[in-house]
Amino acid sequence: MRPVEAAESERYSVTFVPAAVQAVQELTEISALSKSDVINRAVQVYAFLAREMAEGRQVLLRTEDGSLERVHIV
Repeated sequence: MRPVEAAESERYSVTFVPAAVQAVQELTEISALSKSDVINRAVQVYAFLAREMAEGRQVLLRTEDGSLERVHIV
């Protein structure tokens, strides 16, 4: 995997599908973060997960009863 270079801030204009609009709204309410902060964090989390999965790792969630559930991100 090639090293990731630090980038300067960039402005993007994107159109979100309704499900993404709802997700951003929910996250701003839950976290008390701005929409911009929520979207920045979401992209960073997705990049982390994509890198880990590209290395052959799995994303697992531990349920309340202690069992593991594999998360499939497509």
